[in-house]
Amino acid sequence: MDIPAARAVALTKLYGDGEAAVRALDSVDVGFRRGAFTAIMGPSGSGKSTLMHCLAGLDDATTGRVYLGETELTGLDDRALTELRRDRIGFVFQAFNLLPVITAEENMLLPMRLAGILPDPQWKHEVVTRLGLSDRLAHRPHELSGGQQQRVAVARALLPRPDVIFADEPTGNLDSHAGAEVLALLRASVREIGQTVVMVTHDPAAASYADRVVLLADGRVAGEIDSPTPDSVIETMRGLGARTC
Repeated sequence: MDIPAARAVALTKLYGDGEAAVRALDSVDVGFRRGAFTAIMGPSGSGKSTLMHCLAGLDDATTGRVYLGETELTGLDDRALTELRRDRIGFVFQAFNLLPVITAEENMLLPMRLAGILPDPQWKHEVVTRLGLSDRLAHRPHELSGGQQQRVAVARALLPRPDVIFADEPTGNLDSHAGAEVLALLRASVREIGQTVVMVTHDPAAASYADRVVLLADGRVAGEIDSPTPDSVIETMRGLGARTC
């Protein structure tokens, strides 16, 4: 049996102490298959972003374990966790997170340069070409559209060839056309190069690009949808909302 690209085992996350503590995740068991595109969805406050942040090593578990492949993240010291995030995880966030004073090319290469690594030239050319950024490399972020800025962020995530790309509401700041472009690019990275993508979204149309949707409610796994469509996601989310009101 293949080892999942990322997984949580009895993962619980509390914020605060004592009676005021908020249980964001409640003994979650879930795995994410290699070379697949998985969306995480749920009502507001369901724990979907907390789950992704724990899986990506951005937040600590209160109890339970988190794995990236065979490597257990829980218990790693800060240095080892920093190196793991740098070398094996890619990030795409809603706010793009580009530095405004450097070019698109410098932004996409920055994490690797800070680590003293250069991308394979052929791979860099392929990524830049696929993302339609060849004529935008010398532009600074303010000279790019929102969709182009997010494509730079996707390139930055793809260039190190990470084990997993975590995307947190990657289309949240984009219009529908630019959002569809970015989702199609993430979909293509899975289909054509075997990338693993885990995406948090509230948008049924965005979720329909995924192979599978993992549903959360009240900090627990509430089910999943294989081969999702916008309609199947809307119907299932409506049911979740009814049960969690």
